[in-house]
Amino acid sequence: MTREFIARIVGMFIFGILGWATGVWLGGRLDAPTVRYMLTLSLAGAALGLLLTPYLIIRPVRKIRDHIRQASAQQALVGVVGLVVGLIASALLALPLSFLPAPWGKILPAAFAVLFAYLGAAIGIIRQKDLFALLSGRVSKEGAGREDDIVLLDTSVIIDGRIADVSHTGFISGTMVVPRFVLNEIQHIADSSDPLRRARGRRGLDMLNRLQKESVSPIRFADLDIEDVREVDDKLVMLAKRLRCPILTNDYNLNRVAELQGVPVLNINELANAVRAVVLPGETLSVSIIQEGKELGQGVGYLDDGTMVVIENGRRHIGQTVTVNVTKVLQTAAGRMIFAQISEGSR
Repeated sequence: MTREFIARIVGMFIFGILGWATGVWLGGRLDAPTVRYMLTLSLAGAALGLLLTPYLIIRPVRKIRDHIRQASAQQALVGVVGLVVGLIASALLALPLSFLPAPWGKILPAAFAVLFAYLGAAIGIIRQKDLFALLSGRVSKEGAGREDDIVLLDTSVIIDGRIADVSHTGFISGTMVVPRFVLNEIQHIADSSDPLRRARGRRGLDMLNRLQKESVSPIRFADLDIEDVREVDDKLVMLAKRLRCPILTNDYNLNRVAELQGVPVLNINELANAVRAVVLPGETLSVSIIQEGKELGQGVGYLDDGTMVVIENGRRHIGQTVTVNVTKVLQTAAGRMIFAQISEGSR
């Protein structure tokens, strides 16, 4: 039997008993045959309990459980503190409110307890940064607190591997978080029957191990999930929106989807392009030609940062290191390409 079915049965009995008690009360007040009210209202209560119990208990509890699972430890802490402060404030008001005439003397203390508990928890979660900043004694010029941020890692940036080198330099501030569903996807790729996918998955696991050992920025694995969404990229975007944090990726499609939904993105490819050395037409470079190009007679080489250099009439120099003159620099979606000609002294 499922939990929902058991809850329906229990709710049916509870509401049936309440209906029975209501029938006894009505029968006494109206001076009428009590059995008729007892049976009618107990059957009506049992039917209502059977139908409404999941909506009154099971589903709200599931919603609360899901929110608790998705909340960070910091959010849970400030929520509990806010709840306690709200209950203390309502307790201070309970005594004077209890002197009000009936029924307000009984209703208002309970109503204010619920209201203040909700407001305390909500204010604590919404203003958590300010609260932690005040507790730690760090307040910004605008009066808002500052704290270490978190950044979510996606599958592609972990498998790519460059994140290990970037994090080792200390450029990433705050904590790198790997959600459980991202780790599960990497494990699934590592268990693939396709040798290439399996190698990529194992590379991702190796990168995570390296990050734990060498990264200057802390990394942690969080048991966070978005249960109503199946795709990993969609889960990541939704989670980033809830946590109000950026996503670290090198996936072009994820980058665009996240930007459309207002989620900040840190793209490793864009970072790599930004830190490459600036090369201008007319400059001289030393390049090792390793393969032929697409056009007739072209040769292709690469700079130390991975920038492709296409050399006109360089095919006959494959396997040699030559001096070239830059003729054009082209910026594409895939990165930067340099076009060059072999200098007179290398021909």
